[in-house]
Amino acid sequence: MAISAPFPDVSTQPDKGIEIGDRESDGQIHDRSSVVLASYNIRYGVGSRLISSGLLRKIGINPPRLRAEAVALNLKTAARVFSDNGLLPRPDILALQEADKATGRAGGQHVAARLSLDLGMPFVHVGAGIPRGIKPEQREWWLNFEEQIGLHDPGDTGVALLSRLPLSEIERIDLPWHKCAWRPRLAMGVTIELEDQRVRLFNVHVDPHGPLDNQHQQVEAVLERAEQFRGPRVILGDFNTLSKEKAVEIRRLMESRNYSTPFPTGTTTWRGAGLRFHADWIFTNGLSVGRWGVVKPLNVSDHWPIWAEIALPI
Repeated sequence: MAISAPFPDVSTQPDKGIEIGDRESDGQIHDRSSVVLASYNIRYGVGSRLISSGLLRKIGINPPRLRAEAVALNLKTAARVFSDNGLLPRPDILALQEADKATGRAGGQHVAARLSLDLGMPFVHVGAGIPRGIKPEQREWWLNFEEQIGLHDPGDTGVALLSRLPLSEIERIDLPWHKCAWRPRLAMGVTIELEDQRVRLFNVHVDPHGPLDNQHQQVEAVLERAEQFRGPRVILGDFNTLSKEKAVEIRRLMESRNYSTPFPTGTTTWRGAGLRFHADWIFTNGLSVGRWGVVKPLNVSDHWPIWAEIALPI
């Protein structure tokens, strides 16, 4: 049985763990035929080798040794890819998951703020509210490769949005959880305007732990919040559908609520030790999607970025 968010010390704060960068956005989209959305579980910029690095940590080796320098270089690489119009069109909105803020595992880097600076895009970061001094629950061994944030690490992780468009009605959404006290899951909602049409966008990071029912509950929580908005909607992010069954069922759930996606089920967006899964999605309601893609050459994370082009006018 799921329970509500476990860390009210974050969700009841005046800012609810929401940090808004101090850069100004470019403003409205004018004389454009499309707007580009992208989503990336950036894995705090530490690199693509999730499983091998996890196995090395078990024997006392934790690469990379120069963590701050390695993460900074990876973030520079990501910023270059998101700005040079080579592997994907330059995103107007970039959703991030596992966007750490000053954690040891990220080498002290504020991932969203660093990318914001390099890309010239304002950011909003919503902190997960990692508990201090609470030992994590034992997890399934096949999901136990991620480097944990230290028990007394003052940093945090979370989701973030970088946007060339003004963001309003910024909302924190704590997702139902079960046993993983180490990583509370959350989503964020914002409103954007595309040629005088208000669009509600949700950036989600769903828990991979536990059965499919757990993921259904978390996605349902976002869908219920989205239903409160009368207008076009986007739900994108890391759904952690790390099996064919989960990918099929979560897509079926989304389509039952009149959301669609251009990504064929089974499109690889995550890899590790020879495994390939469709973990990341962009779903839309009331919008038309043209081009889309997966940025497979980028190796800053165990995920690859995904992107979709929304046709204008709506």
